[in-house]
Amino acid sequence: MDSTLSSTAIHLQKATFTISAPDIRRLPEDSGIEVAFAGRSNAGKSSALNTLTNQKGLARTSKTPGRTQLINVFEIAENKRLIDLPGYGFAKVPLEMKKKWQKALSEYLEKRECLKGLVILMDIRHPLKDLDMDLIHWAVDSDLPVLALLTKCDKLSQGKRSTEVLKVKKALSPLNADITVQAFSSLKRTGLEQANTVICDWFVTEDEVQSEGE
Repeated sequence: MDSTLSSTAIHLQKATFTISAPDIRRLPEDSGIEVAFAGRSNAGKSSALNTLTNQKGLARTSKTPGRTQLINVFEIAENKRLIDLPGYGFAKVPLEMKKKWQKALSEYLEKRECLKGLVILMDIRHPLKDLDMDLIHWAVDSDLPVLALLTKCDKLSQGKRSTEVLKVKKALSPLNADITVQAFSSLKRTGLEQANTVICDWFVTEDEVQSEGE
């Protein structure tokens, strides 16, 4: 185990696969806390999940984008779950199938009461596409915190990477919302500890905060 990771990172490493559901009616009871991962089909969502949990095979990765066709649930503690939502946008699949995925995605976002934070993954070289912005605006309107992970940052130089992060921050600043933007690389593990900290903070309940202060 990587000794440089904080204790919060180890928390996510407890993730275990629970169920794949075609719609919210097949999900576990709508209670506790869920943090959902969403992104375009070629944004490296599965790779990011595997890196964040330090488990190579937790989420299925594929050279064919868009293999996440169901809502995948991973439990990290009692009543605390990571949710891998169907990818959107890029996937070369029949239109009817794409519509089915999109319905499952939007239904989850609109109706799932225990959703407490949204991780939106975007290729750092092509961020803030229309569907990404739709998702960000939805989260802001729903008063949900957002972690915008700019993936595949290892493909850019350090200078270019910093420039892209600043550009995204500037573009989102008018929303005046709880949005964290950071570069991330599953390959180089860049931004891993920072992302873990943000996500794990979302899982801390008010009761736990109060008990720690006593």
